[in-house]
Amino acid sequence: MRIRTASMADLAAVAAVEGACFPAAEAATEKDFAARLAVYPNHFWLLEEDDGTLVSFVNGLVTDEPLLRDEMYADASLHNEHGVWQMVFGVNTLPQYRRRGLAGQVLERVIADARAQGRKGCVLTCKDKLIHYYEKFGFQNEGVSASTHGGVVWYGMRLTF
Repeated sequence: MRIRTASMADLAAVAAVEGACFPAAEAATEKDFAARLAVYPNHFWLLEEDDGTLVSFVNGLVTDEPLLRDEMYADASLHNEHGVWQMVFGVNTLPQYRRRGLAGQVLERVIADARAQGRKGCVLTCKDKLIHYYEKFGFQNEGVSASTHGGVVWYGMRLTF
């Protein structure tokens, strides 16, 4: 398997994996991904099988804002390539590939790239059952987020370098 950044040619595969990983109310649409890929394809990390099958990915914009706001999911123009925080919108792995450490491999690459790019760190939101998972990567729980994305409760998580 290999990790690479994305291009617009990956749109359908990215949308399909997202749809398999999140309920419809929380999943980004193909239109959302098209807008993101047009602005920041280098902030999509794709893990593929040797045959090119996409099995896991992480994406998110970069900003100077310290908190992940719901508006960031839908407005790719909020991306600032020189921003200090790498936002993580989703950590996606196809169900049949889970529990193999693949998402962790992609997340470690995101963290390494953000550090190498001189960012202050990474920010994400997650459901309470995943707090312990992200803490293993050094993220700190900042409590309930202001996010109402998908109508669920999210927790703010921050990894500061």
